[in-house]
Amino acid sequence: MVDKLQKIWMDGELVDWDAAQVHVLTHSLHYGLAAFEGIRAYKRANGQTYVFRLREHIDRLFDSCKLALLQPKFTREQLSLACAETLRANGMSEGYLRPLIYLGEGAMGIYAPNNPVRASVVCWKWGAYLGEEALKKGIRCKISSFARHHINISLAKAKMTGQYTNSVLAKREAKFGGYDEAILLDSNGYVSEGSGENLFIVKKGVLITPDLSSSILEGITRDTILQLAREEGIPVQEARVTRDQLWLADEAFFTGTAAEVTPIREVDDRQIGEGVAGPITRRLQERFFDVVRGADTSHPEWLTKV
Repeated sequence: MVDKLQKIWMDGELVDWDAAQVHVLTHSLHYGLAAFEGIRAYKRANGQTYVFRLREHIDRLFDSCKLALLQPKFTREQLSLACAETLRANGMSEGYLRPLIYLGEGAMGIYAPNNPVRASVVCWKWGAYLGEEALKKGIRCKISSFARHHINISLAKAKMTGQYTNSVLAKREAKFGGYDEAILLDSNGYVSEGSGENLFIVKKGVLITPDLSSSILEGITRDTILQLAREEGIPVQEARVTRDQLWLADEAFFTGTAAEVTPIREVDDRQIGEGVAGPITRRLQERFFDVVRGADTSHPEWLTKV
């Protein structure tokens, strides 16, 4: 549950939390056409708060808008400043940010070209997405009966609200079955991603993740881990991954702004490796948290001071 804070940024102004209301005829509420991002701010070892990879997140937000034919009335710089402003207004040294570009009320029906394009930024306190124990011990996953959207059916590279109905159904199915998270295959039967995370496996010391031509979101944490892995001298492959490759992996883990780096200990009742976070997973997890929260200063370009 999201704890109530003080302020939410809406269309250029900070408004009281309870005053941040939208009309029931908001077009995006009915038809699901909106673009959003999930961004984290961390308090680092030096006591300062930084937003992690803010520029890349805002760029992806605008890419999603381009794909969805939404034209924000605010610039990249204005929305970046809004993120920092919202954190400051709520006195948050750490937090999760959710910028949203959506179609407001006006005409109804599928085609509503003149409805206002609105923008908001909200932040809240969000710890480990899948739980603190998940970061330490790993999670149990189930391959979903729901497939990820085909690239000719939807826009896999857009972070659009309506597409997440697919994820909600997959996640519910997994949770109702007693698992922690779902893993979705693409329409050709290859491993795609989790309900809200990119996926990596390790086999014989090689780090493997589905390539960008697959039906996956181009994750920013995914890109971060690929860069850190190369710096650590870990061989990396971006390639298709089959279900049986996943079952036979030595290690597996999820990445995402919310999930951060979460080990996977079991898939479809099959133990992954030793059933605990493996050495490469731990190594990358530790490096990631040292970059975002610790004293690792190797990537200052990833950090935006609040």
